[in-house]
Amino acid sequence: PFGLLLLALPALQGCVGVAVGGAAATGVAAAEERGIKNAANDKGIQLAINDKYLKDNQYVWRKLSVTVIEGRVLLTGVVGTEYSKDEATRLAWAASDRVQEVINEVQVTQEGGVGASASDTWITTQLRTKIATDKEIVDINYSIETVNGTVYLIGLAQNDAEIVKFTDHARTIKGVRKVVSHVWPKTDPRRRPG
Repeated sequence: PFGLLLLALPALQGCVGVAVGGAAATGVAAAEERGIKNAANDKGIQLAINDKYLKDNQYVWRKLSVTVIEGRVLLTGVVGTEYSKDEATRLAWAASDRVQEVINEVQVTQEGGVGASASDTWITTQLRTKIATDKEIVDINYSIETVNGTVYLIGLAQNDAEIVKFTDHARTIKGVRKVVSHVWPKTDPRRRPG
């Protein structure tokens, strides 16, 4: 019996990691302005959209990033045709009846590649660092995507001043061409309780 327990120990350690990871995710969701219920709903929408892309259009699935905040879907990435951009929107709406809005910021261009991707990752990392160290910004409420030097923001701010401060941080980073904000203040009347 003791030998079996020792053999099972590595498998149990994986379970502990999953349990701790799940608890951490729940803790993060509880700290977010949108709350646990909305965070879970958003994750379900995101999974449904990615599943729809995977089944119906793998090109779109490979090329795009899907971010969901309170049913608002932000699509970012680069595709080669307007048809693919439009198809991304159509499939996102078709994936879940819980989608409230689809914000299609997909770029249609041949620009990009490994160099652009590395630069975009660097920009996002720099911005995450700046807002994490700014005590006037509740950074957990924001999602950041950078594509070809354009920074896309979505989330819930404490107030309009926080949105301005956040976008100002983004504008100061070398390599940022443009900042596009889809951030709402937490008091925005367009918010729908989950």
